[in-house]
Amino acid sequence: MNEQPKIEIRQIPNRSRDFKSKEVIILVVITCLFSFFAGNAFARMEGHAEVPTQPLQLSDELMAFIENYQYIVDNYYEDVDEEALLDAALKGVMSEMEDPYTMYMDEEEYGNVNLTLQGSYNGLGVSIYKDTQKKYMVVSTVFKDSAADKAGLQVGDIILSVNGKSTSEMETSDFSKAVLGGTTDSFELEISRNDETKKITVKKASVVIPSVESKTFEKNNKKIGYIYISIFANNTYKQFRENLKKLEKEKIDALIIDVRDNTGGHLTAVSNIISLFVDSSHVAYQLEQDGTKRKIHSDGEETKKYPIVFLANQYSASASEVLIGSLKDNLNAIIIGEKTYGKGTVQGLVTLSSGDKYKVTTKKWLTPKGTWVNDTKGFVPDIEVSLQEEYYANPSDETDNQLQKALEELTK
Repeated sequence: MNEQPKIEIRQIPNRSRDFKSKEVIILVVITCLFSFFAGNAFARMEGHAEVPTQPLQLSDELMAFIENYQYIVDNYYEDVDEEALLDAALKGVMSEMEDPYTMYMDEEEYGNVNLTLQGSYNGLGVSIYKDTQKKYMVVSTVFKDSAADKAGLQVGDIILSVNGKSTSEMETSDFSKAVLGGTTDSFELEISRNDETKKITVKKASVVIPSVESKTFEKNNKKIGYIYISIFANNTYKQFRENLKKLEKEKIDALIIDVRDNTGGHLTAVSNIISLFVDSSHVAYQLEQDGTKRKIHSDGEETKKYPIVFLANQYSASASEVLIGSLKDNLNAIIIGEKTYGKGTVQGLVTLSSGDKYKVTTKKWLTPKGTWVNDTKGFVPDIEVSLQEEYYANPSDETDNQLQKALEELTK
């Protein structure tokens, strides 16, 4: 297998926790490529749903390729790996498309990113980062009710070794592979906590990845609900619905939806979330293919009356922008923050017999009123606010000036 390119990823402050760390990695994400997630207003196809099943009329160009391919296979002086050749050909076709969201993924590459989009996985239930000074892995998050939580792991624990192997010799991706791969289900972790060393045994179990968090703010005799969505995974809609119900039971006067740094996910998830806000008389978004536009209506039963503000930035992309565009057009929601990424296409996923997969851009998506935000367009904020340096130095609700501006607007 080819070595994966090293990609520098901008470190983004965690919006819900106070730890300050570098190279934070959720165990389910070994390679978190922004282009993959931003490419995922991801109309998930089961099997080969969009692969033609009828006999194809082959073009002269394709016939010429087949003839030349067969000549090479038949006449090359050594044996050839035809599956590898065809994989290379398919990759070449995709690279020629000059579309960053059309890409080929082998089984391992897809598995690494799909775990996050699934919203659950079988593992320990921690996020870790590598302390570049002490050279060991450090626990940055312990998911509630996970195997790690039940075994007693805590945020700040320094993991010295896994099943006897020192983590000083590992990268975060090595640690993830050691824990997620293979047939081993039980792991003995040697940890250091408060300068004391102890051993904890953790057995892998099902872990639900939280993608939605909520809370309320009270200001000027108004109660403002706040929901943060980190990604649109398979289980994000359920988490969002539960959190929204909880906030509405508290009789909120307005709602802030935070999609900063949310690069996308499944189109189905965002469609269902839109249906929580507008009834079926409203268009949720539009899809365009081969010049033909199709309006996708909400499945909702009611239309919300309270004001809505989005917090967004340049990393709010794809499915995040679908949600913004729908509620902006239908409910006059406003955007505070920075211009969004600008990702207005939808990808389909195809699985090959080898287990490898590719995703290809098949459609454009447009807002209910027909706006296409692709490339450099994005959504320009109604109120432009850049995060101040104080937030990066000390992340909190109080130093989050974008959040404070949203609260100010909703409680005037």
